[in-house]
Amino acid sequence: MWEILERSEKDLLLENFQVQTFKKNSLIYCEGDTPTHLMCLLKGKVKIYKDGIGGRTQIIRLIRPVQYFGYRAFFAGENYGTSACAFEAATIGLVPIDLIDRLIKQNNQFAYFFIKELSVGLGKSDTRTVNLTQKHIRGRLAESLLHLKESYGLEEDNATINIYMSRDDLASLSNMTTSNAIRTLSSFYNEKLIIVDGRKIKIINEEQLKKISRFG
Repeated sequence: MWEILERSEKDLLLENFQVQTFKKNSLIYCEGDTPTHLMCLLKGKVKIYKDGIGGRTQIIRLIRPVQYFGYRAFFAGENYGTSACAFEAATIGLVPIDLIDRLIKQNNQFAYFFIKELSVGLGKSDTRTVNLTQKHIRGRLAESLLHLKESYGLEEDNATINIYMSRDDLASLSNMTTSNAIRTLSSFYNEKLIIVDGRKIKIINEEQLKKISRFG
């Protein structure tokens, strides 16, 4: 985004740029709030989620550095339809959304950047919706583990996923009950696909997980 701005536009953004830090599990915005800022995750991990029927939470997507979020509702003329929470301590850059709106109207390349961002996000959302509704729970959980690896990478051992999720969050990400998530993790462990150590998950057989994700 930065590269397509004129010098005067960059200066304007810098003048209005703020940085905020959020503790682990802190709310960044809530469903129903009015969007006021474009947000960019500079450090940490953030989950976008929605509370459903009976208080069940569904994780919609995960944000990694350096991704933009919190702006779709503004362009749709809506309040937030989801909530955002820091998975771990997070540092977030914020720019007033009305300033972004102004720059979009005067810079065609800047506008195209956000059109592409929203289009890519919509495509991923469509694919995820199909996968979460049609795949068997094994396929859903395998896909979630691979998605976590792709999003946050691995630790120095080149095997442990660099995010520690509770079983509830993993179940929410995979659209299943917590008990099913626990049973499926145990099944993957017994099949020597992963090693589980508390909230740490180490991938042992990635190719088999990919097969389960593809055909699950």
